[in-house]
Amino acid sequence: MKKSVFLGTVAAATLLAGAGFAQEGSTLAQVKERGELNCGVNTGLVGFAAPDANGNWTGFDVAYCRALAAAVLGDPSKVKFVPTTGQTRFTALSSGEVDVLARNSTWTYSRDTDLKLDFVGVNYYDGQGFMVRRDLGVTSAKELEGATICIQTGTTTELNLADYFRANNMTYTPVNIDSNAEGEQQYMAGACDAYTTDASGLAATRAAFADPENHIILPEIISKEPLGPAVRHGDNNWGDIARWTLNALIAAEEYGVTSRNIEELVRSSTNPEVQRLLGTTDELGAMIGLDAEWARRAILANGNYGEIFAANIGEQTPIGLARGLNAQWTQGGLLYTPPFR
Repeated sequence: MKKSVFLGTVAAATLLAGAGFAQEGSTLAQVKERGELNCGVNTGLVGFAAPDANGNWTGFDVAYCRALAAAVLGDPSKVKFVPTTGQTRFTALSSGEVDVLARNSTWTYSRDTDLKLDFVGVNYYDGQGFMVRRDLGVTSAKELEGATICIQTGTTTELNLADYFRANNMTYTPVNIDSNAEGEQQYMAGACDAYTTDASGLAATRAAFADPENHIILPEIISKEPLGPAVRHGDNNWGDIARWTLNALIAAEEYGVTSRNIEELVRSSTNPEVQRLLGTTDELGAMIGLDAEWARRAILANGNYGEIFAANIGEQTPIGLARGLNAQWTQGGLLYTPPFR
């Protein structure tokens, strides 16, 4: 199995080896000077990151980009969205084309260490699954012996797929694709029996079909896929800003801070944690080179984590994802942010 399965592309690793690390504080200065955040996103995955006919981007990952822009630049609209594929995403980050990558990317050992990326947290706990046409008559991934399977190159799904079929003494024929859009086209054209990617991606892809009821996501989840934003290794201050912006969105939901009540809580909350989060005490923003209201602006941009989830991929959207592992730790999920103090 090629190393690119772990890392995305060999080119990315080569580029990183010669590029050196980012200078401390340089990314924040560059973003402020530019007046715009360059955010690497998916080329188009409904619910997570996709442009409409007018080029306006929306989605779960897009909301994080806008929150980060609001925190740093004071305006959630000051974002340039840079579409990236599974093959190009890490090169775009390491080369400086984007300031942050918010694109359904799995936090792995080799990406964290060998590619010298810093994942700033997990914004979606996922796992790899399979989608098939209902009329194929398959109800389990273990019935896919000899199947042709569409799979995006440069992703963790390649290795996971090989491991799963080897462990179950099955064979398959891969149909390599570069993007989710190509995968959808190939799958719908009958070029493959099944499409495999993160289960959230399958749900988003199926929701875009004219006949989603005729396609089923099989029950097996064959991997752990902790997805989250990433930044270049070496600029710790920028990493802190990206990390704590995500934490602010998660903590806001835990503490009951929403886009609707935030201004009232600024005036009236007696919860010390909320006061620190919203910048009314302790001046936490100064510790990362921002003003006192950075987290307040991040939350106002799109709402807290729960609001963002519900609006883009939740059960009342065409994507229809339940919170599951992505519920707050107080609700049986894995979302747990360090304290704001």
